[in-house]
Amino acid sequence: MTARTTTERITDHPDADAITLQGVLEALVDPVRRSIVRQLAQAPQDIACGTFDIAVTRSTGTHHFRVLRHAGVIRQYYVGTSKMNTLRSDDLEAAFPGLLAAIVGAAAREG
Repeated sequence: MTARTTTERITDHPDADAITLQGVLEALVDPVRRSIVRQLAQAPQDIACGTFDIAVTRSTGTHHFRVLRHAGVIRQYYVGTSKMNTLRSDDLEAAFPGLLAAIVGAAAREG
C-alpha cells in the first residue's frame, strides 16, 4: 500500500501571481532559510521537514518553513504523515528570472 499524497491540510500557499520580490527577499535574509533552499535545490527529490540539516529546534524549524511557504519559495504537502517540501522553482523563475539560481549559488558559497 502506498502513502497518500495530500495538500488538503496545508492551504496557505500564495498563488504564483501573489509572490512578491519583497516577500521572497525578506524570507531569504535568514541563513537557516537560505540553507533550506540550498538543500532543496541540490536534492534529487523533495525532502521531509525532519531530514534537513539545520541546527535549530523543531518549533523554530517549523517557523522557518512557514516563512518560506508564505513567501511562495516552497510548497509543502503530506505523504502519509511526512510533511514534504519542494521549491517553487518554476513560479520563482517566471516571476524573477535568475533570482533563485543566484540565491542558491550564494548559499552554497556560505556553506
